[in-house]
Amino acid sequence: MGYTSQSSKHEELIVPEDNPYRIYVTHLFQPNEDYQRVFEYLESRDNFFYTNSSNLETMPSAGGTEAIKEELREQIKPAEVVIMPINVFELNPDLVRFQMDVAQAFKKPLLAVKAFGETVAISKEMIDRCDDIVEWNDRTLINAIKKLGRGEDTSQWEVLEFTLDD
Repeated sequence: MGYTSQSSKHEELIVPEDNPYRIYVTHLFQPNEDYQRVFEYLESRDNFFYTNSSNLETMPSAGGTEAIKEELREQIKPAEVVIMPINVFELNPDLVRFQMDVAQAFKKPLLAVKAFGETVAISKEMIDRCDDIVEWNDRTLINAIKKLGRGEDTSQWEVLEFTLDD
C-alpha cells in the first residue's frame, strides 16, 4: 500500500523498505508553502521513513462538495497521524475543519504545526482539538509523529562535549 506525495520529487524519498509512518497533511488541493515545508522538515532527518496519503492533484472535477469530502476521507483513512499547519487552517477554515472532523471520526491523532516565522495566537478550538501543537523544528515534528502515531517514547538528550581548562 505505497502512498506517495503529490510530486515525483518526494516519491523517491518516501518509498520505504521498513515500516514507514503513514501521514496525512491537511491541504486545500493547491500548493502551499507550509504544506511543502512539512515534507522538507521530514526529509531533513536521516532514518525517518514515511508515506504521505495526502494528494493535492486529486480534486474531483465532478460531484461538487460531496465528491471533495469523499476524496478527503479516502486520503485521511490510511494515515496514522494527521498533520495540520496552522496557516493552512487560516486560508480555508471550513475545509480544514472538515478534515479535522474526519480525522477525529477515524480516531486519527491531530498534530498542529504553528505558523512559520510568525507569532500567531492559536485559537481555543485548535488547542482543544489537536493532540499536540509543535513549532517548526524537524526533530520536534518527527518526535510528535512517532509519539502520536505509535506511542513511541522519543526522549532524546543533547550531548555537549567540552574540556575543562586547567
